[in-house]
Amino acid sequence: MPGTVLLLAAAPLGRGRLVDAAGVLPVLAAVAPAVLSGTDTANVVELADPLEPQAVLTRLRAAAASPGPLTVYVTGQLQLDRRQRRPHLALARTTPATVRYTALPWHWIREELRLRSAADTALVVDLHADAEAWRHITERGLDSGRNTAVYGRVAPAAGRRGLAEPAYMKTVATLLRSGHRPPLEELHQQAVGRIARETTGDLLLADAGGHAVPVPGAPPASPTAFTTFAAPLPAPRTEDPHAAISAAVRAGRHAEADGMAARYEAEAVRGYGAAAEQALHWSEVRADLAMFAGDPVRSCRAWLTVAETRLAAGQAVDAPAVEAAVDRAHHQWTRINDTARARELGPALAELRLRVPGRRRGALESVQRELGRLQAAR
Repeated sequence: MPGTVLLLAAAPLGRGRLVDAAGVLPVLAAVAPAVLSGTDTANVVELADPLEPQAVLTRLRAAAASPGPLTVYVTGQLQLDRRQRRPHLALARTTPATVRYTALPWHWIREELRLRSAADTALVVDLHADAEAWRHITERGLDSGRNTAVYGRVAPAAGRRGLAEPAYMKTVATLLRSGHRPPLEELHQQAVGRIARETTGDLLLADAGGHAVPVPGAPPASPTAFTTFAAPLPAPRTEDPHAAISAAVRAGRHAEADGMAARYEAEAVRGYGAAAEQALHWSEVRADLAMFAGDPVRSCRAWLTVAETRLAAGQAVDAPAVEAAVDRAHHQWTRINDTARARELGPALAELRLRVPGRRRGALESVQRELGRLQAAR
């Protein structure tokens, strides 16, 4: 099955730029697509200094929906938004005051990849963090989801020494130009070995799926250097339910995939309660499965329920998981072709948008305008 590769290099224009992120793209682009992917054939999407987070999200979402193996190469810089203090990948227009609206929230990457299996989903990263983001990540790690293999490094800002070089990613690209992609763990160790001096004091990420984040300054090969932030799953650790579900989706067995997810959801509800993260995770998986099955009505309704459950449990209206649920409900609502069904779900979405406006300016007005059009079409 063809693979998919997303090359994303982003950093602010002007004085806020910490790293020459886009400078790595010519080196990566010189690598054959199949080698970048580790598959016989591959499609490559390249994003160089993108301007809008929503445009990046659209490309990321399309890549995540691809049925074959996915590798995302990310080069850039991390900053915290001033409101929620969460890591964002800075884009071309990002400034410290506009991170929330002009940068890509890192949790968007986690959310888009969460349904995929770590066996066929990988992030290769070379990131530089400003002082605030560096403190945050060294204390809390960089959460990229439990179903994504992550390899690379996060480095602190270079200070007054000028723009930093994405030395790790350039070394990875140079190694790949040999025409062979070894297992990513081996590729990571080779790259780190070549630039050992440049990575001293960095966070070196080597995680086959489970939120493993090394502590700063630890030797890259040390098995004790990893701190694991893994949320419990209802399923036994000996099996990967997401892999089985993903396989069913790729084969077009959508009812089977939903049935598996429904069983895990019911088990989580019995064990933890309907508002627990363990149960909500599977509710979200089922909402995505409805989207993959081409059923936007069921998907929209499921996302509305997730959002309402989170809010009823006391989560903030600007919590990332709440915003994501409402945004996804909104997106699926716009895909509903049945006017009666869209009219039925519109008021609930509009009510949620009043409480959860999200990051996209004009989202509430868009729902109200379309709902007015649907009501007038009776």
